[in-house]
Amino acid sequence: MNTVINTCAAFFNEIRKKNPLIHNITNYVTVNDCANAVLAIGASPIMADDIAEVEEIASMSSALVINIGTLNQRTITSMIKAAKKANEINIPVVLDPVGAGASTLRNKAVEELLSQVKIDVIRGNLSELSFIAGFGVSTKGVDASESDEKYNALDIAKLVCDRYSSIVGITGKIDIISDGNRYVKVANGHKLLSKVTGTGCMTSALVASFCGVTKDFYAATVAGIAAMGIAGEFAYEKAGRLGTGSFRNNIIDALSHMNSTYFLERVKIDEEKY
Repeated sequence: MNTVINTCAAFFNEIRKKNPLIHNITNYVTVNDCANAVLAIGASPIMADDIAEVEEIASMSSALVINIGTLNQRTITSMIKAAKKANEINIPVVLDPVGAGASTLRNKAVEELLSQVKIDVIRGNLSELSFIAGFGVSTKGVDASESDEKYNALDIAKLVCDRYSSIVGITGKIDIISDGNRYVKVANGHKLLSKVTGTGCMTSALVASFCGVTKDFYAATVAGIAAMGIAGEFAYEKAGRLGTGSFRNNIIDALSHMNSTYFLERVKIDEEKY
């Protein structure tokens, strides 16, 4: 456990030193928040989804985020093309399968991505990952459904890890991150995070930012998810009682000030083996 925590903590200095470029093909509801989260943690965002440039942008980047939040046929093609280029040049691909299980279009897009390209990290909620694992889900739009809590997150994470050779991060009341052999439980966060649109999208962008400075994508996923949880706690302490608008702004403030010392003071991690 200490090894994972210390590895994660070291990323905060590394990311601000290297300022990796993170290619985001994300949704237009949260694109600005994702860009600001990447900047706040110390990386550099580029938001590019046109098929005429995605290969070129991917080629100069340190990581690629694919987020299917506001999906259309044009961006599906761009996502696959960018991800294939990322695989070719060996940069990590992070998939945020927003709303997987909610519609035929989303389901087919996720299936195409997982069958045609190597995904290094899949970060989503329990409903989304349960769909990817092959179970019937009752996704509530882009949010996790309470009825899907009948599935065991640890089992779902391992199944998806084993099937796709990906790191899996399932975010919820207690976050689960797994590489198929070991897993981490992260207890940071605040319930108000679920009342602000884009916190999941920002978390995936943070995961990609940390992936951009290491080959240890397991630890990078832990760091990104824990960083958002800690930021949520900070934001509530500073402004949560004022309302969700102030809470949202303070998430970015928290990320912009986060460093290894603060991370070590606040992080709540338990690591186990299957």
